[in-house]
Amino acid sequence: QVQLVESGGGLVQPGGSLRLSCAASGSIFSINAMGWYRQAPGKLRELVAVITSGGSTNYTDSVKGRFTISRDNAKNTVYLQMNSLKPGDTAVYYCYSEIVRRGYWSWRAYWGQGTQVTVSS
Repeated sequence: QVQLVESGGGLVQPGGSLRLSCAASGSIFSINAMGWYRQAPGKLRELVAVITSGGSTNYTDSVKGRFTISRDNAKNTVYLQMNSLKPGDTAVYYCYSEIVRRGYWSWRAYWGQGTQVTVSS
């Protein structure tokens, strides 16, 4: 009943920018942490960025200073602003949210469908 819908991926040149968004919908009681994973061809999936319900953030070292994660709690939406993109950022990006459904007693992780980001000249 809970869904995450991603948007904002695409093809950009090195040095360009993209903004990803992910909106949660359904029978939601509350949302804890939200974040973004990515998986590049031939590589392991990695956590890119996470933001808590209180606004604290963490980033993997390779994106620090270039990416910014944010959230709009009123819209149940998380964003990833990606600047100074590099070819190494090419991957499928997946959002996730730790969500408590209405009528339930604990949270679990929900995943978006994935959006392709390609950085190439």
